[in-house]
Amino acid sequence: MSSSIMDKLKKNSKIKTTDVLSESKFFNEKDMTPTDVPMVNVALSGSIDGGLSSGLLVLAGPSKHFKTSFALLMAGAYLRKHPDAVMLFYDSEFGSPQSYFTQFGIDTSRVLHTPIANVEELKFDIMGQLEGMDRDDKVIIVIDSIGNMASKKEMEDALNEKSVADMSRAKALKGLFRMTTPYLSMKNIPLIAVNHTYMEIGLFPKAIVGGGTGIYYSADNIWILGRQQDKVGTEIKGYHFVINVEKSRFVKEKSKIPISVSWEGGVQRWSGLLEVALAGNYVAKPSNGWYQLVDRETGELVGQKYREKDTLTEEFWKPVLDGTDFKDFVQKQYSIGHASLIDMDSIVEEANA
Repeated sequence: MSSSIMDKLKKNSKIKTTDVLSESKFFNEKDMTPTDVPMVNVALSGSIDGGLSSGLLVLAGPSKHFKTSFALLMAGAYLRKHPDAVMLFYDSEFGSPQSYFTQFGIDTSRVLHTPIANVEELKFDIMGQLEGMDRDDKVIIVIDSIGNMASKKEMEDALNEKSVADMSRAKALKGLFRMTTPYLSMKNIPLIAVNHTYMEIGLFPKAIVGGGTGIYYSADNIWILGRQQDKVGTEIKGYHFVINVEKSRFVKEKSKIPISVSWEGGVQRWSGLLEVALAGNYVAKPSNGWYQLVDRETGELVGQKYREKDTLTEEFWKPVLDGTDFKDFVQKQYSIGHASLIDMDSIVEEANA
């Protein structure tokens, strides 16, 4: 294509950020923030070395599913990566004391706390904030939570003692995310929204993300969290979670990613890796309750045996992550790669053969 035509089109554009795709900062200057938990990075990006990027991430699940914990884990990683960054925390639940933030290494003097009463209030404030930001501003936004917010009309009806069905909430939420989503990409800002799920009644009950279809269409990534108790005898030590990737730009949809949380240590850094390594034959289980590394060239078991609790250490995982192609295996299992796109030329050739 003639460069003169390109220059002419660029000059004629009314959008000041119009640029040649190969030079566009919107495609070539993406910020990605890794967390300390490899399988959380996989759930976010399909890669152990990946992480959180700009756009809307929805963390959905029933009550007491550590949704806020996962949000603060990612926000803490973002603030550590960018020492001058600030966190915007929109709060409709008021259930997170300052000590909860500090558990995730978050300096509360870098958190702007904004109480929110309804969806419209959130929409006006967040749009004003986004409009005033520059692309170089390092800001991460957390909304806790969408599921607990009423619409302005719903509140007015309650004050006027009206008991009528309210459809304005879903409409207001749809408008909120339809307007904010373009800003997140253009200004390179991650937004994490905590949400609730409800069970759809039917022959095959399933968890549905609350708030209407607008959230689903606008979100870059949607997680639905499931859990089961981690028990020793009758004592509950924590929970085993499954991150169900409902929608993603980077990860194969319907992927299930295991993560464990303990009462004592919080989100377990190395949890979830063992299941994937066993499936790929990077780790073997020579006897009940014991695990051992596998030599990828010979297929033989190498090194000492480990109890399951001892596999949750850097000592166990460092040789697997640094000395094998395990990272590539994980990426092939979970990532949406270019190799998975349909090759139309090959299909036509096969059809004509």
